[in-house]
Amino acid sequence: MAYKKQWRDYKTEAGARPVKEALRKLSKDERVEVAAGMADVLENGLEVARHLRGDIYEVRVDGPTRSYRLLFSSEAHFGCVLLALHMFEKRTQKTPPKDLALAEARLADWRACGAGKRRR
Repeated sequence: MAYKKQWRDYKTEAGARPVKEALRKLSKDERVEVAAGMADVLENGLEVARHLRGDIYEVRVDGPTRSYRLLFSSEAHFGCVLLALHMFEKRTQKTPPKDLALAEARLADWRACGAGKRRR
């Protein structure tokens, strides 16, 4: 039996949704490009994403004028949840350590709360 994958975004205990808030700040064309990158991962799996470290992967998106990185993890049973953890504008060749550390901290928080149970 194949499990349908779905994207979810990290939500803080206070209710903030950092990835969703970052997406709102983008232009319509940039949001379309990010959505296309996310859809590519849904359709083709982790093979189209770049593995960074541990359970953290990234979707690389080139918008009309800027490039973005969406850091995520494949979670839940059979990896059916793609958890968007952090998104940022790409300005350097390598993923900045502080951005990777932030994604890892959010993933640890999500897992500590019973895999997002408080996040509904």
